[in-house]
Amino acid sequence: MTLNNGALESETRASESDSSPAAGVGGTPGAWILRTLRELAIHDWIVVSYLTILTAAVAMSDDSPTRTKCLGHVAPMLALCVAVLALVRGGLVRDNFLAPLTYRVAVYGTVQISYFELRELLPLVNPSSLDAQLSYIDERVFHFEPSLFMDRFVSSATTEWFAFFYFGYFMLLASHVLPMVFFSRRGELVAPFALGMIFVYAMAHTLYMVVPGYGPVVHLADRYQNDLPPGVWLNAVLNAVQSGGAQKDIFPSLHTAGPVFLSLYSFHHRDKLPFKYTWPFVTFFSANIVIATMFLRWHYLVDVIAGFALSVGGFYLASYLSRREVQYREQNGYQPVWPPISIAFGRTREGAHEREW
Repeated sequence: MTLNNGALESETRASESDSSPAAGVGGTPGAWILRTLRELAIHDWIVVSYLTILTAAVAMSDDSPTRTKCLGHVAPMLALCVAVLALVRGGLVRDNFLAPLTYRVAVYGTVQISYFELRELLPLVNPSSLDAQLSYIDERVFHFEPSLFMDRFVSSATTEWFAFFYFGYFMLLASHVLPMVFFSRRGELVAPFALGMIFVYAMAHTLYMVVPGYGPVVHLADRYQNDLPPGVWLNAVLNAVQSGGAQKDIFPSLHTAGPVFLSLYSFHHRDKLPFKYTWPFVTFFSANIVIATMFLRWHYLVDVIAGFALSVGGFYLASYLSRREVQYREQNGYQPVWPPISIAFGRTREGAHEREW
């Protein structure tokens, strides 16, 4: 399933001689629009669809100051993404540094940044909570509630251990996203990585609106025998959750989906640098993060299973689609899936095969 816009194939390729900005490089506004649509990558469609869903969900909610505030955030993100896609994919902006850098911020960045809008957006678009239903699945379907089981192992040492890894999720994410998306010139590695991550995070953020909940830490609070003892890392986690957490973002568990995707990706590419050395550490780190989500009482077992399924599905879907899309775009002379960033202003080093990120 590639993004084969067959209906657009009959359009003639853009004329480089037309200098009219309004007409674009295709000679007419209509040709420019068709060129833009034809050049869009799969992940471009996913991001635009995701931001459109967020904007529509807020717009259809009850009128309130919170609605106005949220709409004032998500609508500009959608407008920014569409505008940058029109400029870059439409061929109106072609420099080798600012254009691809802005493209990454507008496409990948908006998905990540949108998480911080969910704190106010989720209660606005869906004020209900499905904690009772999620807990029921754990206890009556799976016959196992991990946070209640692990309550007996709570101590200062175990709490700090898992809090360290839970907080380390952000470091693990940044250590892969920044070099892969913003600095790597290895298109064959960037394409499946970015597509998979965008799919996983956009899907998770969307599902939060459908299956909201506060987690065992709230719903099962009166059933725990031991309080989690404060410590350096637990305090860091609690401060992060209180200051930037979305609060009702439990199904699926992104603290499961994100790290598991990174583990699968690293293991799959273990024949390449740096993954041949990093995959065991990424896997170990990820496993502890997944356990931490339940030990620290943020997620039900069903949340973790859903997160695992999302990461596995996203990994294999991205691997298949990105490989075919890269081939299709190369065969038809379209822009790269991720236009490379070149610090050599005015030229790009095509065909470079660096062995670093």
